[in-house]
Amino acid sequence: MRKILTLTAIIAATSAAAAPEVTRHYGPAYAPDQAAQHLLIRGTTDIELFDPILKIFSTLNTDLAIVYEQWASNQLYDYAVAACADQVEAADILISSSVDQQVKLANDGCAQSHASAATQSLPQGMNWRDELFGITREPAVIVYNRALVPVQDIPLSRFRLIDLLRGSDGRYDGKVATYDIERSGLGYMFAFADSLQATTFGSLLEAFARGQAVTTCCSAEIIDDVATGKYLIAYNILGSYALARAAQDPNIGIVAPSDYTLILSRGALIPKKAKNPKSAGDLIDFLVSEAGKNALSAQQLYLSPAMMREKGLMADEDGGSNLLVIPLSPVTLVGLDRQRQLHFIERWKSAFSLPLPTNP
Repeated sequence: MRKILTLTAIIAATSAAAAPEVTRHYGPAYAPDQAAQHLLIRGTTDIELFDPILKIFSTLNTDLAIVYEQWASNQLYDYAVAACADQVEAADILISSSVDQQVKLANDGCAQSHASAATQSLPQGMNWRDELFGITREPAVIVYNRALVPVQDIPLSRFRLIDLLRGSDGRYDGKVATYDIERSGLGYMFAFADSLQATTFGSLLEAFARGQAVTTCCSAEIIDDVATGKYLIAYNILGSYALARAAQDPNIGIVAPSDYTLILSRGALIPKKAKNPKSAGDLIDFLVSEAGKNALSAQQLYLSPAMMREKGLMADEDGGSNLLVIPLSPVTLVGLDRQRQLHFIERWKSAFSLPLPTNP
């Protein structure tokens, strides 16, 4: 009985903590409950960015009632683990920017296979075991306030950012922000990927400490605070969110670091317990098709090196040799080893002297 009560408490706590922030319905508005099929999507992509893509998919599947739930990455992963164990309801498809967590779900037997002509045509590194599929191509960028950061201070590389934070005048003290990697699975993955670049990571952490850099959440909020001048520079921000905001706000400047730029491909998988894997597979096929790529590109979610140059994010003409793609493979699991993760988070936290915000 004690074990049953403990399990019940764990499930209840997980469910309460993991409630999605935003839910939106697509499909036959006249009677969604009577639709021939239902598709439950859980994802980390901001609903404003994903909305146009799902509307297009919905017009191609008029008998399908679609629900999209927007989740924070860590909560999405925890809920997916519980769903895999039949403790809570599973989604039909999971789409997350924290691809290391997606790889772990697939590796732990929590995904089912999907194979089609569309998925078989994906380039190497964007289809892992026919269970996890890369659907976007997004750079991790540096965002800055155009009105408040002088041209000579624009951090075109990590080396320049380090120099700014080491400056003796203190102009950027407390004015540089990045993700709180304890709360953001994406932030953790980017930070761990940085740690593998030994030439700059130690110096970057030292500079963050010296410049009293701030960790906070989340992409949209950080960009908002750069626009208002609360922060002058934001580090390792997803380019899709930054570009969408820059299109509306001339104060937002964006740089793909010239030393190297991390490239993320959001991962999509069909959970083992999905009720409608057929429609989930149809969505994956649409997202990786030319029509899907065009829809994603319109929302800045799929950027080739040529597109990045066109948008002024990078200047090199050699095909993007400084782009480091985060692979969909077990390589990403190294950073999720529990002891290694705890040690890395403690090392990261030691570099940030300002208190963390209390708002989730």
